[in-house]
Amino acid sequence: MVREIKAAAAELYPAVVALRQKIHQYPELAFEEHETARLVQSTLSPLGLGLETGIAKTGVVATLKGGRPGPTVLLRADMDALPIQEETGVRYASSRDGVMHACGHDVHTASLLGAAMILHRLRAHIAGTVRMVFQPSEELLPGGAKPMIEAGILRARTGLAAPAAAFAQHVWHALPVGTIGIRSGMFMASSDEVYITVHGQGGHAAEPHRLASDPVLAAAHVIVALQSVISRHCNPEMPSVLSIGSVSAAGATNVIPDTVHLAGTLRAMGEAWRSQAHAFIQRVATGTATAYGTQATVEIRKGYPALHNDPGAAALTRSAAVEFAGSDHVVDIDRWYASEDFAYFLRTVPGAFYLIGAGCPHMIHTSRFLAADATLRTSAGFMAYLAWRFLAKREDRIPL
Repeated sequence: MVREIKAAAAELYPAVVALRQKIHQYPELAFEEHETARLVQSTLSPLGLGLETGIAKTGVVATLKGGRPGPTVLLRADMDALPIQEETGVRYASSRDGVMHACGHDVHTASLLGAAMILHRLRAHIAGTVRMVFQPSEELLPGGAKPMIEAGILRARTGLAAPAAAFAQHVWHALPVGTIGIRSGMFMASSDEVYITVHGQGGHAAEPHRLASDPVLAAAHVIVALQSVISRHCNPEMPSVLSIGSVSAAGATNVIPDTVHLAGTLRAMGEAWRSQAHAFIQRVATGTATAYGTQATVEIRKGYPALHNDPGAAALTRSAAVEFAGSDHVVDIDRWYASEDFAYFLRTVPGAFYLIGAGCPHMIHTSRFLAADATLRTSAGFMAYLAWRFLAKREDRIPL
């Protein structure tokens, strides 16, 4: 099957590249992926797959039934772009000002379309069902994964078993084209937004002794004190990061303002510690502000949960990657402190989230990020092979 899937992927490669370039040229922000969803539908409709549209507003689900009975495996791709002005200079650069596929979701969507076309050609060899999810809004809270799951995409249907496993991929700039990266267990962090407002009494900066309280001074000490949340309360074996990235004090060289606004992020790999950290942030911020004669209000907006790869699914992904790409093109990857709403899928069914080399010198989420077209030589074919490999393993009654 490796040989047959690679042959189909090579034949379909120009079509998949064309799809990627079209998606890249017409990016759409979260929950606005109407044209992208229509492209997904028009590409898959001729294949005779079962299509469900309008899930979580713009989501699309395609169902491919194999030639033999078996379980269901789920493959997912995200479709949304970012509010970034593109500076790549390629022929198919974004045609929309201030919107860009700077995270590679154009590649993810095209890859899953390619995998669908490959699997359709080889469906007689598939023992089970492949459920392909084209998801909106990975980039913007609350994300598209949760509402799609709430709409029932992980539940059994008449004649269709609930997914026994779920897999998804993400391009990664630092990996060479053709390389697949995987990690078992803890992989990606939860992501919470932290907003703190320090309230004091402003006035003339030349006479701070006449003020009841200086919120700028207090905010500075709050920032420093917050570093103790990780360094003194978090178990060193639990990876976690707390950063304040925005400080806004609308004063001047001779004006102390009444309020100072702080904003930052908390990243954690464990849910129990995540909840504890919220309480510590609240206590440290308010207590420190009080010590300086000010008051602090704290708002923590919960983002996506931590993403943990199921060990069995990760092992299957790794062995399938070695079979498909060769051991020289498979690497074990470190923890990644970005967040991903595919974590919601993996809280419900076992599965794995893996990386595909994009061969780009520029980081994702920047105006010059551009995955090489050659990424699609591996990404589409491997998604198809991984789905086939999982179903073949289950047909042989081999557990994850």
